[in-house]
Amino acid sequence: MRLKLDLHIHSIHSPDAFNTIDGISNRIKELGFNGYALADHDTMDGHTEAKMKAGDLTFIPALEVSAKGAHILAFDPMEPVEPKLSVAETVELIHDQGATAILAHPYGLPRSWVNIHRVREAGFDAIEVANSAQIPYDYICGLNRKLADELGLPVTGGSDSHILETIGRSYTVVESDSAEHDDVIKAIKLGHTSVGGTYTRISEWFSKNLREKKRNLGD
Repeated sequence: MRLKLDLHIHSIHSPDAFNTIDGISNRIKELGFNGYALADHDTMDGHTEAKMKAGDLTFIPALEVSAKGAHILAFDPMEPVEPKLSVAETVELIHDQGATAILAHPYGLPRSWVNIHRVREAGFDAIEVANSAQIPYDYICGLNRKLADELGLPVTGGSDSHILETIGRSYTVVESDSAEHDDVIKAIKLGHTSVGGTYTRISEWFSKNLREKKRNLGD
């Protein structure tokens, strides 16, 4: 079966995000998507609520680990992974708990570019090729896809959404045996994926940053 999924969404459990779990689920349904991955920064705090409220949606528990020089998506982790470790150490810890390691937005501005030699040695399961926070979007997607091709790794895509307006902006289409998250992850690792989408608009960047400033001021 073919599933359209946003495989990189943040919730209010990330310090820089504003999406409630209810808001994410409702928005995914409004867009006609089949599901999503909740990938908050270094925490799994939203997973229980998200799973409970997913209903018929495919929910993939995930987290975005802040490694040294890279962000790494862990799909279906058993527990949080210690941040600030090397890329290789982080991937090893993810694999040790039976989870899937995906290199998030390897290229992009204003992000730092990852050390490709470390990526080659780390043993990732897939590369996030499409990420709506990447600029310039098409060019960076091309670099990411080239890296995935060179490493012979499957591709994924996700919005990297921190506000509701950008959910679904980039996505992954997965050809899976079922809508169960285990089967979806298996299909991703087998390379039964394609990606699509576009970039986050400047107005949406400003909106998110303004909300952050207001929150930091206690408004």
